Amino acid sequence: MKIALLSEKYTPDIGGLAISTGRLAELLTSAGHEVRVFAPSANLPASNKQTFSSNGVGVTRFGAHKRVDDTLVDWFEFIIAEHKRAPFDLLHAYFLPQAGFTAAYTGKYLNIPSVVSIRGNDIERAAFDPSKFSHVMYALQNASAVTTNASELVKKAKAFVDREIFLIPNGIDTEVFKKVKRNAVLAASLEIPQNIILPKDHRNDVTLASHHKASEGRSASQREAPAATLPKSEKIPVIGFAGELRSKKGLSTLLIGYTQINKRHPATLLIVGDVRAGEYQQAFEEYQQGNPDTHIIVTGYVAHKDMPAYYSLMDVFAHPSLRDGMPNAVLEAMACELPVIATPVGGILDLIEDGVTGKIIPVNNVDFFVNTTLKLLKNEELRNRLGKSARETIVERFTLEKELEANLSVYKKLNLNA
Repeated sequence: MKIALLSEKYTPDIGGLAISTGRLAELLTSAGHEVRVFAPSANLPASNKQTFSSNGVGVTRFGAHKRVDDTLVDWFEFIIAEHKRAPFDLLHAYFLPQAGFTAAYTGKYLNIPSVVSIRGNDIERAAFDPSKFSHVMYALQNASAVTTNASELVKKAKAFVDREIFLIPNGIDTEVFKKVKRNAVLAASLEIPQNIILPKDHRNDVTLASHHKASEGRSASQREAPAATLPKSEKIPVIGFAGELRSKKGLSTLLIGYTQINKRHPATLLIVGDVRAGEYQQAFEEYQQGNPDTHIIVTGYVAHKDMPAYYSLMDVFAHPSLRDGMPNAVLEAMACELPVIATPVGGILDLIEDGVTGKIIPVNNVDFFVNTTLKLLKNEELRNRLGKSARETIVERFTLEKELEANLSVYKKLNLNA
């Protein structure tokens, strides 16, 4: 079967959407299907396209226009041209407003099945944007099948359209994401940005080394920086976060809460990823200037395959989101046997049973976050118990095999030879 996979982000773009799209493309390829990814790119001139192979997947990236409608026209025409050369059996899109709309419309135009997958913000925010609402609704109403990765998103989608929504949770490679001995990772170097602010008491604990050279022409979030080890003292615990830190991901709760935690129980905050540019970066820099006694490490871009080493440095993983789909970072942290503190949004409740496989805290509740984190930092037995139960849940219910099987099952319902 030949599948066109449309997404608004694709590796090496940052974020869960890019990771999830790449994962599906490789899973389908490994199952013997021919996959062609179509995704816009900020690194190409408008309308220009580049086609290449990545891990056995055919990828076409094309330059986006300032006007969304011009981008969608290009997307549609690129798929039509490729379909004429070698016909597709199925169009599958990740994220509704642009990719989902394009797949549903192109599918009807070509008279081939289309599947659109709701990922989180597309139903929780974009559907409330007047400029995107019509595209969201068209995708929901006209796609041959609709899937999503979280029970809560099924409920929200059904409030917009009365049709079957297939639940397909994200999967994870549990052979890659697993607990790694902490000492092995501490012996290696960590990438650390130049603008790190370290308390004077900790400066002697950090060893800087020119392990990687900064690459010219890369964005600040992707630039490789000097490497360092975390503080040598094993008494300083590490609170971890992974991804692009911004308001939606609980930036305020995380920073304000960490400040209070650090005063009562000195700790490192390790942000594996970056702070979103613009107002969020400005707010973060102002926070650092106003809180010089905090010890925060922001790694910048980290390759997905290297994430297990970073998770192994953490004692507690924090994910205080305001809204979410099924965050890959939480799945990964759980697979690495980390106790996770998260809010009951999106797919979190599909993943975490409070007090059994992690801790659930109310949204925007700094006091609850602080008290829960301190309890975990002071109780190693509780951390270990939650972490082990978390991994068991991932291994049993959230595997790559289950994700692939669920997608192929949807394809079969469309009378495709999946």
